[in-house]
Amino acid sequence: MRFKYREYGDSLRPVIPVVISNGDKYFRYEVLIDSGSDHCFFDAHIGELIGISRDNSEIRETFGVGGKVSLYYVHPVTLQVGEKSLRINAGFMPNLGGNIFSYGIVGQQGFFDKFTVKFDLSKELIELKEIK
Repeated sequence: MRFKYREYGDSLRPVIPVVISNGDKYFRYEVLIDSGSDHCFFDAHIGELIGISRDNSEIRETFGVGGKVSLYYVHPVTLQVGEKSLRINAGFMPNLGGNIFSYGIVGQQGFFDKFTVKFDLSKELIELKEIK
């Protein structure tokens, strides 16, 4: 699968469209492909829209590049990337990214363990190959 980089202000970023679903509820969303992220993270509001409650979820913490701790809750979801559907454990974080950006993050567990990712900034292309 191939995707074009997206322009955000003065920056090109490897952001791609996905569909996140929980049962029969789904949400079309964009995600940043982030090799520095250990997990996949989506805004908690997205979880609420697809029927996920924080009440019965495991709470975890993570540290960002600034060293600040952020809490998130984990829930299994289906992530559709192109024609491929993946069952992953996703982190849902209130105010993901401080509400500065409008996309989620896909990382090592749940994305890079499913796809070989090739970034080609000079051609503004991202190529994903499923790991068999």
